[in-house]
This record gives sequence, structure tokens and C-alpha cells, in this order.
Amino acid sequence: MAQSTIRLATVADVPLILKFIQGLAEYEKLAHEVVATEQKLTETLFSARPAAEVVIAEYQGQPAGFALFFHNYSTFLAKPGLYLEDLFVLPQFRGQGLGKLLLTYLAKLAVDRGCGRFEWSVLDWNQPAIDFYQAQGATLLHDWRINRVTGEKLTALAAQYQVE
Repeated sequence: MAQSTIRLATVADVPLILKFIQGLAEYEKLAHEVVATEQKLTETLFSARPAAEVVIAEYQGQPAGFALFFHNYSTFLAKPGLYLEDLFVLPQFRGQGLGKLLLTYLAKLAVDRGCGRFEWSVLDWNQPAIDFYQAQGATLLHDWRINRVTGEKLTALAAQYQVE
């Protein structure tokens, strides 16, 4: 048996996926923002129309990390892209090459699916992650800024929609 493997997550992995999300949020000092539940994850990841996909990294048969991703679209390329939302390896499994294994698995998946881009965001203070991603050939886009509307502000923006 291989020491490290990647497998697609199943609905039985939902408790594990939530554990990984909570671990990532703790690492990023954002644990207070996690409102995900097993029920919500089941509904959004394993319904008839899943919003995202998840792969699990295992080390010596033990769940060690995950990556959650979905497709986006590039109008300039007229091709789908693959967007990595989260990549996380449990602290006790770091240094075993699992982060690179997850990243390269997704890069291959993007190529196999005909994607023109493979993208993700990284917190500006997370220098270890930035260094890791750049070592894999990623380019940090300094001239792009992420915009986000959530919660009450999203509801208020949506309420402004009207057809004249």
C-alpha cells in the first residue's frame, strides 16, 4: 500500500470534512466564522447538484488532510477553471508531502478536465503557504483584490434588484 493517497470524499466523510474545516479555521484565526454543520455540508456537497468537490489525503491509511474545490469560468479563455477553496493538512502530518500531493492532484484534475486555470487565494500573513505555493510555480497576483458581500449586506444588495 502506498504511504500517501488521495481519494474522493463520500457522504460518509462529512464529519471528517467538518473537522478539517474547523482545523483550517483555527489555523487561520477564523474559528469564530465557521457556521458549517454536517447537515449543511451534506446538503451542499452531496446533493443532486453539488456546489463543490472534496478530496481526502491519507497518510499510512489515516485521514491527514483535504482539499475542497469547484469549477469557475474564464471568459477570456472561454474555458472552465478549477478554484481551490481550501487546502489543509493536520499539523501532525505536515512535512510528509501531502500538501504538494493535494495540489498536484488538483492540477492534474484541472488539466484532465480541460481547465485553462487553477487558482486559489492565500491570506497575506501566511508566508509559509505563500512560499509553498510559489515553490510549486504559482504566481501571486498583486494587482487583483477579492471582493465579498455576505450576510445582511448580501441580502440588501439582492433586494435592490428590479427590472424596469
